[in-house]
Amino acid sequence: MTKVAFHTLGCKLNFAETSTIARQFVEHGYHRVEFDSPSDIYVINTCSVTESADKECKKIVQQALKQSPNAFVCIIGCYAQLKPEEIAKIYGVDLVLGATEKFRIIEYINDLNKKEFTEIHSCEIEDANIFTSAYSFGDRTRAFLKVQDGCDYSCTYCTIPLARGVSRSDSIENIIKNAREISQKGIKEIVLTGVNIGDYGKGEHGNKKHEHTFMELIQELDEVEGIERYRISSIEPNLLKNEIISFVAQSKKFVPHFHIPLQSGSNKILKLMKRRYMRELYADRVQQIKSLMPECCIGVDVITGFPGETEEDFLETYNFINGLDVSYLHVFTYSERAHTEAAEMGRNVEMAERKRRTKMLRILSSKKKAVFYHQFKDTEQEILFEHEEKNNKIYGYSRNYLRVGVPYDKTLINKKCRVKIGKIDMEGNLAGILLPHYESQTI
Repeated sequence: MTKVAFHTLGCKLNFAETSTIARQFVEHGYHRVEFDSPSDIYVINTCSVTESADKECKKIVQQALKQSPNAFVCIIGCYAQLKPEEIAKIYGVDLVLGATEKFRIIEYINDLNKKEFTEIHSCEIEDANIFTSAYSFGDRTRAFLKVQDGCDYSCTYCTIPLARGVSRSDSIENIIKNAREISQKGIKEIVLTGVNIGDYGKGEHGNKKHEHTFMELIQELDEVEGIERYRISSIEPNLLKNEIISFVAQSKKFVPHFHIPLQSGSNKILKLMKRRYMRELYADRVQQIKSLMPECCIGVDVITGFPGETEEDFLETYNFINGLDVSYLHVFTYSERAHTEAAEMGRNVEMAERKRRTKMLRILSSKKKAVFYHQFKDTEQEILFEHEEKNNKIYGYSRNYLRVGVPYDKTLINKKCRVKIGKIDMEGNLAGILLPHYESQTI
């Protein structure tokens, strides 16, 4: 059997799409192997949110060819859509597929001989207006379910609309069908993914206006039997309505965990970024969540060193986040992306200064996480364990995203167990002790 291996860079949405494409190969008689194994075909699904993601692509191609020098190498994903000619210059790349073409990858693999010249098949981004459904299975305990794609926002630093096209959504009927399929595979938790999932309903059935809302979607998903947890990935603060927060607070299946992009705590910088809210609205969203769900985990995206960000602007961001009741940060160092407004603004912050600010916020994130974790010491929590083994421990997550490790036991994989929470360990996770009759029968 022809062997094929996959590597995914970037977001949960990419993981969902890679998993779906991998299933296509298996259905056509290919044998899927791990990426660090010899293979006939290597498929690399790329990200292009930051400059480092682009550089990572070249390194991964080299790793693949080191294992199998004559392997057929195909690059897909956001980087492939944005800069196909640049990818074509990477030694050993045979095929580059854009935003819509990646889902027809098998049609483009006519033979597995190395190409003298890289083939490029990439649509105009205006033509990326059809929704292709996807979900992950078999890669992790949790499934990533794609409900939305593309974005109609015009944030000045972001290339995603150029890489993925307009905002469009899967139909509620198809999402429910996929959720049921996931349930039948024995998966207990689904993470809803997309580029801008709060904008769900636009582009459903090709209709440019909203046919349904995100609120209607989660109400329907809440009724699907077999799925015990739903986790909302990232949702814009201006689209996180009170009704959504209230629904999650009373739902038995939607867990108390939100990831809400902030990007800056300075209103001046938010305006330069063309974000659709001010810091006051963000603070209100956090306060509303915590008033209904004090135990809720809240993650925050933030960018350091945006053009024009002074030390005062950065300190405003730092102090704003420090005063918020949030649980952890994902900190991104700003990097100039071609064809974005921000890249033409000038007033660039020195890279060393950007990295200093990033380091400060990552230290703050560690402190926030420790404070959040400490609240649950000596409490009993229900942990859904994953496949991962590290330092002879198996790890899992509580409903509110506490990462907890217990001594490794493979029989715990994909089981919900009652665990008593101990101290934070050396890796920054919580140590746990399995309780008698530890396997839970209820959510």
